Order: sequence, then C-alpha cells, then structure tokens
Amino acid sequence: MLDVCLLGCGGSMPVPNRCLTAMIASYKGRKILIDCGEGTQVSLKMLGWGMKTIDAILFTHFHADHIAGLPGLLLTIANSGREESLTIIGPKGLWHIVSGLRVIAPVLPYKIDILEFQGYGKTAKNIAGFNIGIISVQHTIPCFAYSIEVPRSRKFDKNKAEKNNVPMVIWNKLQKGEEIQYDGIWFTPDMVLGEERKGLKLSYCTDSRPIGGLKEFIKGSELFICEGMYGDDSYLEKAIENSHMLFSEAASLAKDGEVKELWLTHYSPSLGTPEDYLENATSIFPNTILGKDRLTKTLVFED
Repeated sequence: MLDVCLLGCGGSMPVPNRCLTAMIASYKGRKILIDCGEGTQVSLKMLGWGMKTIDAILFTHFHADHIAGLPGLLLTIANSGREESLTIIGPKGLWHIVSGLRVIAPVLPYKIDILEFQGYGKTAKNIAGFNIGIISVQHTIPCFAYSIEVPRSRKFDKNKAEKNNVPMVIWNKLQKGEEIQYDGIWFTPDMVLGEERKGLKLSYCTDSRPIGGLKEFIKGSELFICEGMYGDDSYLEKAIENSHMLFSEAASLAKDGEVKELWLTHYSPSLGTPEDYLENATSIFPNTILGKDRLTKTLVFED
C-alpha cells in the first residue's frame, strides 16, 4: 500500500485555510516529500505521520512557495534524532539553492546528498525503495514533474522452479532476487519467479503548461496530482503568460494519460471557491477531486 497526502494545495502565497505546496508519499514507513512550501512542517505535524523517516525531498523548482519551508523542516528532522543521510533532488542549481537556505540551518546530524538533474526524462531508481521518474516541464524557470513508482515483486512459481530443476534449498534466495551458484550450476531468479506484476504509480505536476510529453509520462497512474491554478477557462491567456494550467487543461491531461484519479491543487490565491469551477474538469475527466490540505488516500496493488 502507498499512502499519499496532499499537505498543501495553495500556490504563490499562503491564504487562510490553505497551506502552500507540498505532498508526501509513504510506503512501508519510508517517505518521500515533493516540494516544501512555507509552513509544510505545520501540516506534517497535523498529519501525524512523523518526519524522521523522510528519506528524500524532491523539488519541482525553486520558487519560494515550493521551497521556503526547507530550513525549518531540516532542523525538525534533526531534532527527531535522524542520523541516516537524506537525499534532495531537483533541477540544476539545487546545490546553490540548498546551500543558501542552510545558512540558517548549518549544523545537521545527518548527511545531505544532493542530486541535480538537467534535461528530459531522467530516472532516479531505488530512492528509499521508490523509483522516481523526472520530466522537464514548461514554466518560467527550470521545473520538473515527477512520478513515484512502487515496483511489485513477482510471485514465486513452484511449478517453474521444479521444471527448471532448481534445488529447493536455494528457492528463498532466488525469490529475493539473488543469483546463486549451486553444485557448479548458476541459477537465476527468472527460473523460479512468475510474470511481472503491475506496481503503483503516482504522478505530480505543478507550475507548468500541459506540454505534450506529460501525457505519456503520467500514463497509467493510479493518481495524478496536477495544478489547477485557474478554474475558469476565461483565464487561458493569463495561464499561458504565467506558465500555469486551467482546471480543464489538467482534466484533459488526466483523460489522455489514462490515469485513474485526478487531484487538482496549487490554486491561485484569488481562487477562493474552487468548487464553483469543478465541473470544468469533471465534464472532461469525471473522477476529478478538488485537492485540499491533508487530503489523504491509500493506493493498493491490484489483485
């Protein structure tokens, strides 16, 4: 099971009852945070999942509403007793940004590993057990969208193991992915494992126009969290000018990407009642949910 929580659904500046941009995913107790707007740790405290086991922080880009909460969060994680290294991922320039923010959080009891990416379609595999996909999107500064995938292990196939004359004594190690030499013969996991099984996929995009590559990038996601800066289609010109999206554009992406569910987020501070414009999205993609602070869902593997 993959637990997901939208910690904040506001864009640009905090407004009453709407925290700034952040999202957290948790699998088997390990956590990944995407973005860390001002006040993120307050929302994390209210959620109650804990902060010590946040293993990676992914930044979409370096505007303040996405990153200004980092120094305080790093200090809170330090106070939790964490000693394991923490990975921070983002566009080129990340090291400079994090170094600047850490002027007010200079001493930490854990190491920070900085991973800067540049370009289209990068992948950072096996970060805290997650596979992280990265795509460059269209904003006023370099910006990424992310996918988080939880791979699903293949089932042990007893009939296949017996057909391949695999000694029972090494079944367990092969099932765990090890290659074993036994009695002078090499045995591989493929000799005892069944077909590949679909894992879980979560995609997240804020601060972008609906560029063509996004459709394929989010394809098959159980959940797609996407910005809906403007609810009314009459704001299209403004959305283009500021490199943001309309509700209807996010919904079209969700439909074309064949995702199961769409959460809208990153509302403009001037969008006081997003519910007034929900139909602009549901008329295109019916399974659209209006994001709100600490909206939570558990994604489960298919049978």
